[in-house]
Amino acid sequence: MPRTIATTTPVDRDALLDFVRPRHHLVLLTRRADGSPQASPVTAGVDGEGRIVVSTYPERAKVRNVRRDPRVSALVLSDDFGGAWVQVDGEAEVLDLPGALEPLVEYFRVISGEHPDWDEYRAAMTAQGKCLLRITPTRWGPVATGGFPSRLADG
Repeated sequence: MPRTIATTTPVDRDALLDFVRPRHHLVLLTRRADGSPQASPVTAGVDGEGRIVVSTYPERAKVRNVRRDPRVSALVLSDDFGGAWVQVDGEAEVLDLPGALEPLVEYFRVISGEHPDWDEYRAAMTAQGKCLLRITPTRWGPVATGGFPSRLADG
């Protein structure tokens, strides 16, 4: 049986965003006050400006961390855990209500499509006090897959 060989495919920004758009499972890494990493599994999308967007709550650790230090990394995973992935580094910003309301609508659209009642959605986001993280990619690795090193392809 042939072995699965690990791959790394360098991509430009457009190809990166094409890879990220259909993948909504990320592990977001922010920095705690002491500089150590804090990881959060999140659902995310890509907005019309090519930023990775995450809906969350202002009191979450990731939000407190971003307010203090906007440098973040996101590990974008395929739905199949063994599928392709990429690490994206960037600068994050926090959008609070009321300014976050329409970006939260866009967040929903890029992940789930149209909502049956946008007024209801807006009211729910307001009642829940949601906020939005927007991450501008500044650096990224190649799109990668796991497997054996190529030197073991024939083994």
